[in-house]
Amino acid sequence: MTATTATTAPVLTLTYTSTARELFTIDQLVELVEHTRRNNERLGISGLLLYSGGNVIQTLEGAPETVDSLFWTIADDPRHTGVRLLERRGRTDRAFASWSMGFRHLTVREVADTAGYTAFVRHSVGRDLDTHPESAFELLERFRATAV
Repeated sequence: MTATTATTAPVLTLTYTSTARELFTIDQLVELVEHTRRNNERLGISGLLLYSGGNVIQTLEGAPETVDSLFWTIADDPRHTGVRLLERRGRTDRAFASWSMGFRHLTVREVADTAGYTAFVRHSVGRDLDTHPESAFELLERFRATAV
């Protein structure tokens, strides 16, 4: 099953934040997204990743056991630190069904212009958003229309 295939099976939606140990270059981001898309397509995972100034916020969606396994793989990745699970909930449908992984590299200005989310680039994302999981998911939803 591909990430774009409709399904009636329960979908797990998991949103987390982390901070890169070192800033990613554009080439590193492109490589990361290409690898992630291939892997997620194979696993039946969809989602969206936002990156800004070393901060990551990502939602993964798919079969519960697959999403959980992928999350723990991500949490063990040495390229980032401070992985914080913000939300883990079941849904009947996917919010990001059209992508194996949507992606946006946000500028400080884009985030600053989004009401309520300036903390995303000013401070550690996980620390600022971990008590507001709905807001984190809403942030991803706001940028869905312009992700690639």
